[in-house]
Amino acid sequence: MAVPARRTSKAKKNKRRTHYKLSAPTISFDEATGDYRRSHRVSLKGYYKGRKVVEGKE
Repeated sequence: MAVPARRTSKAKKNKRRTHYKLSAPTISFDEATGDYRRSHRVSLKGYYKGRKVVEGKE
């Protein structure tokens, strides 16, 4: 089994891991309810694409 000749430095390790990050959720304004909600999800009041789809919390 291969063994590394040298220890990986902190800088090299951190450069490799630069894409490990959290992205902010996409939030849009829902005109049907007047609230903000995440894209492609049902709002808390039960609306999706301007239509009532679920009995939500009022």
